[in-house]
Amino acid sequence: MPVIWLIIGLILILVGANMLTDGASAVAKRWGVSDLVVGLTVVAFGTSAPELAISVVSAINGNAGLAIGNVVGSNIFNVLVIIGVTALCSPIRIDRSIMTTDIPMVILSALALLAIGNSSLLDGTAAPVVGRVDGILLLLFFAIFLRRTFASAKDGTADDPAATDGASKKPMPLWKSLVWIAGGLAGLVYGGDRFVAGASGIASGLGVSDAVIGLTIVAAGTSLPELATSVTAALKGKPGIALGNVIGSNIFNIFLVLGCSAVIRPLPFGSIGNLDLLTLTGACVLFWLFGWFFKKRTITRVEGGVLAACYVAYVAWLVAAQI
Repeated sequence: MPVIWLIIGLILILVGANMLTDGASAVAKRWGVSDLVVGLTVVAFGTSAPELAISVVSAINGNAGLAIGNVVGSNIFNVLVIIGVTALCSPIRIDRSIMTTDIPMVILSALALLAIGNSSLLDGTAAPVVGRVDGILLLLFFAIFLRRTFASAKDGTADDPAATDGASKKPMPLWKSLVWIAGGLAGLVYGGDRFVAGASGIASGLGVSDAVIGLTIVAAGTSLPELATSVTAALKGKPGIALGNVIGSNIFNIFLVLGCSAVIRPLPFGSIGNLDLLTLTGACVLFWLFGWFFKKRTITRVEGGVLAACYVAYVAWLVAAQI
């Protein structure tokens, strides 16, 4: 039964995220918000909506390991697998503005989580916890990110390839947009509850911790929309779209998703250790380095293969540690 709930929950989450994104984008355009701003905010939120639903429900239910593991695992999956697989399909050319501003913000989010995860070592306190104060600070970082995004869009300096995707679509009627938003939220909330119940049931049955399930099954499941979109874009000769998905999703996941979850209930790191946090930080730094060096501002197929291989090695370590 847990497997069935896991599948049903994942389907509801994916469908709900798609409905919410489409509905919110249509409303935003009707209000005169530019495609660029919609892409940097609404679309990025839509790709992180599954993680938000699962982490918030996990926090409410007291599954801290699943809430944190979902965020850390999703961000690792986004960088190593989505960027890696997309680059294998077609090399990714990266704009200078993304290299100097957006990817450093992704690294900053990973470093912030690494610092919080080592609070016990830095302060000599008890086990590390993402407390409510930490959650508020993460949300403030998120507000700064949004402010910069809107300022860049206003100045015409931001360039998100995902923002223009689908710009020629026929506008959605207002009533349909509102129905899509309501239905999407309902799917995310109920789907998140069922997915967490299924994942927790599987973890209990296999004797595996919630954290490991969050780092692997849940993380990969909630990142499927980004993976499908990025691979499809690469096959159509538009691999740059993957950048908007990964960068926006990673920033939203830590600053918004984890921030909201921690404000609802403080989240002990539990079995989420430094190896997981260092893997996330290292993946983000490697992403940035590959963009600057070797073939400048381009993620090549070889580099994509290295990123994907790093993820395989990381999952292999997680599995070996459980045996």
